[in-house]
Amino acid sequence: MMAQDVGPVPGSRATIGFTSALFFASGFAALLYQIAWQRMLFSWYGVDLDSVSVIVSIFMLGLGAGAIAGGWLADRFQQHRIFIFSLVELTIGVFGFFSLEIIGEIGALFAAVSIPRLIALTFVILIIPTAAMGATLPLLVTELVARTKNVGQSTGRLYFINTLGAACGSFAAAYILLRFGGLDGVVALAASLNFTVSVLAFLMFRTSA
Repeated sequence: MMAQDVGPVPGSRATIGFTSALFFASGFAALLYQIAWQRMLFSWYGVDLDSVSVIVSIFMLGLGAGAIAGGWLADRFQQHRIFIFSLVELTIGVFGFFSLEIIGEIGALFAAVSIPRLIALTFVILIIPTAAMGATLPLLVTELVARTKNVGQSTGRLYFINTLGAACGSFAAAYILLRFGGLDGVVALAASLNFTVSVLAFLMFRTSA
């Protein structure tokens, strides 16, 4: 039997609006990281089409793997989705805060290795934070659908908002933030957004429950 959308339940508009703000901030932060990490990794690979393809491919692989894991966690731990989501956002923020130092130090140690080894090393460094980013979407979407009882509106709107946040983050980093704050400022802002999303999601959803 196919699932059917039902009308919004009381408070669902406020819940969707609040969750949309969280998704926007999360997507915004994710693209700040991608741009900052890509700039750092250029020192490993050089600036050319091949290096961009490798970095973006690893980033997308992590997001996809995280989305699968997040969906499994959302189904397996239905009573703890928000707690898991908050922990995931916190994990992203902690790694992000120290990410430039991590990438820089590892790059200095392995600068002379071959390209295949650099690719493997990049995967090892980025798989956890990118998978965590991918896991946030199914965790929060599943929770919102459970609360509002509206599958289509909740899922479609929130994925759109998250993508919009990512686009705005990319634009802001490239044309504004890098000019005034540099890579350190971009990463610090992204980590601050993760910490804020983690705390607000936990407090607001736990209170509404």
